[in-house]
Amino acid sequence: MKVYFVGFGPGDPELLTIKGYRILKEADVIIYPGSIIPEESLSEFKALKINSHGMKLEEIVETIERFLKDGKKVVRVQSGDPSIYGAIMEQIEELERRGIECEVVPGVSSVFAASARLKAELATSDTPTLIITRVAGKTLEKDEIEKLAETNSTLVFLLSSAKIGEISERILRIRGDEPAAIAYRVSQKEEKIVEGKLSEIAKKCVGIERMAVFIVGKALKKARRSRLYA
Repeated sequence: MKVYFVGFGPGDPELLTIKGYRILKEADVIIYPGSIIPEESLSEFKALKINSHGMKLEEIVETIERFLKDGKKVVRVQSGDPSIYGAIMEQIEELERRGIECEVVPGVSSVFAASARLKAELATSDTPTLIITRVAGKTLEKDEIEKLAETNSTLVFLLSSAKIGEISERILRIRGDEPAAIAYRVSQKEEKIVEGKLSEIAKKCVGIERMAVFIVGKALKKARRSRLYA
């Protein structure tokens, strides 16, 4: 028995990988996170669709196992790329414990959909390091924002949209007024892109409290000529 974890990307079905698209077309059952991916985004796939929003880990695993035992091809859809805050390890561990094989198909992360929309390089020769992180909250006891802000890196925050003001103030104290950008539901019809300085970005994004990527760093400036073309 085998289940597929498919990264659906940031929301636009055209950003699916060819492999992910093929697997979804072949699926008998698609289990998807309805709070992040609307069912209409899956409308061209004929499989039975099950919204996992509100389901516990055990319920999801048992649902996958039940349909696999019935001989169905089951796909567990993950938003963005499964490897970034996808909570796939606990699912895979429990499924493999039950003798179920798992294959993970990568997807386009909202981080890179956002950088594409901004026409930005998040890692350059001037800012060679990209750090993807989040702010402390209900499921993270402590963060390292001040320590990360001391590095010469582009900082990308996920799962932190409600605390953009707090994050900005903490980075400002260390880095000064660097460029920043927010990409809300990038690639979807509700997409909103906000750019500005750290000191003003929170005021510009009133009403954006989830589903956004927050980017801070000098990489958002106009880049100098790369050594690649020297």
